[in-house]
Amino acid sequence: METLLEQQRRYHEERERLMDAMTKETLFSAKPGRDQINKDHRTRNLVDRYAECTSELHELYEDKDGLRKEEVQALYGPNEFQEFYSRLKNLKDFHRKHPNEISVPMSVEFDEINKLKENADDNTNMVEFSDEEGYGKYLDLHECHTQFINLKGIEKIDYISYLSTFDHLFDVPKDKKNAAYKEYLQYLLDYMGGYIQRIKPLLDVQKEIDNIMIDFELQFSEGQFPGWPKETLGALAHTGAHLDLSAFSSWE
Repeated sequence: METLLEQQRRYHEERERLMDAMTKETLFSAKPGRDQINKDHRTRNLVDRYAECTSELHELYEDKDGLRKEEVQALYGPNEFQEFYSRLKNLKDFHRKHPNEISVPMSVEFDEINKLKENADDNTNMVEFSDEEGYGKYLDLHECHTQFINLKGIEKIDYISYLSTFDHLFDVPKDKKNAAYKEYLQYLLDYMGGYIQRIKPLLDVQKEIDNIMIDFELQFSEGQFPGWPKETLGALAHTGAHLDLSAFSSWE
């Protein structure tokens, strides 16, 4: 039923209302913990919706199929009155077929969004956490611990000890870092990445990873990365290493 120009108008209105909602959300004072996490997730939802509206607007303005141009020409062409009455007839026909159709203003939806923020309490959950995670207060590494102690050749430690050492990857001997260990690391990485996204939904995780990789490359190239010292000496310089030349009669 909506024309392309009406869609554009609606997307512009939605973007303005989203911007206003994001501003109010930013100014809203939240207590650390549950309230702050919920606030960040509400803001994340608004940001994602704003980006989606912007993408839709961009496609409409690109007008790859030329329909928007045709619509504008019809409104400003020599038969603009004919176009007006044609659209008026379509509106009347639509309401005749749907007499009980109710149009809810966009302002009503955003009023409801604002009420959800104001009426939030200690039972409001914007994201799922396990009981052990305490809505973003703690890590729940039980599954990671189970995978770790099932690795062959790895010392079996209790869960409390694991919490203190799970990030000491440099303590694991290189000969134990096989395919199963890589699978365990991927599981641990996926959990930590998902946990960060739940407690810090506004954090640019990829940017943080890029910065970490820059630091890693620098430390690794200089032999300063824990567990991976730089090999400064060749194989012949190691104690006991020698080159057996007895099989050769001359230097040629």
